[in-house]
Amino acid sequence: MTHHQAKQTVDRVTDSPWFERAARAGYLVTGLLHLLIAYIVMRIAFGGGGSADQSGALAVFAGEPGGQVVLWVAAVAFAALALWRLAEAILGGKANDPDSSDGGLSEWFDRGKALALFVLYLGLAWSAINFATGGGQSSGQQNAGMSARLMQHTGGKVVLVIVGLIVIGVGAYFIYKGVTKNFLDDLRRGGGTAVTTTGVIGYTAKGAVIAGAGILVIVAALRADPSKAAGIDAAIKTLAGLPAGQILLILAAVGLAAYGVYCFVMSRWARM
Repeated sequence: MTHHQAKQTVDRVTDSPWFERAARAGYLVTGLLHLLIAYIVMRIAFGGGGSADQSGALAVFAGEPGGQVVLWVAAVAFAALALWRLAEAILGGKANDPDSSDGGLSEWFDRGKALALFVLYLGLAWSAINFATGGGQSSGQQNAGMSARLMQHTGGKVVLVIVGLIVIGVGAYFIYKGVTKNFLDDLRRGGGTAVTTTGVIGYTAKGAVIAGAGILVIVAALRADPSKAAGIDAAIKTLAGLPAGQILLILAAVGLAAYGVYCFVMSRWARM
């Protein structure tokens, strides 16, 4: 199959309204996960426990009556959104918005971003399936275990530093997108004051947390301390140990909750 034929096939598949609805449901579930993460962060701020990341939020579902059904629905929604992102990577722009591709360097940036999001949402779908079948694990523990194995070799430490720099770059991109309000370009209609404020707070806070996780990965590699390379959960719990930790955690919880609310907006108005 040629590249042109592949694009034609993707065009036909993404014309399905059911596929688009399923992909939009992925934003709904993402928003709900961020609200749960925000709740866990708030609990930590007041002395509670929990894993402040996606695995911790999925574990909340697993422990509730009917949680398995919710997790399977989440897995399908995440998988649909992952496949939609893959379609965008193939097309070089929004699947149902041909004007979103300009054929320049920005198109290749969009392809790379879509491919990265494909991997992210596919991973979330897999995690949801694992929790639904009783085999879910903390992503923080998995990250720490993988980091410990990499730290046994000099080359592995270099890999961790590179990963940390990439994660910091992702966090910086989120902050940039929030401060400049570029996230409004992702919507089919202009955002009002409430939507804009939610997006600015949400993207900036999420970016700061992601960047903090990246910094900890580098610190973990330099100090040979795998516990620091446990992702967002480690970043949140590091905040808890700072002098103004409780205030910072409350701000982080509010910001992550705002990002969750913005995901609900995306489920309705995102350019697909």
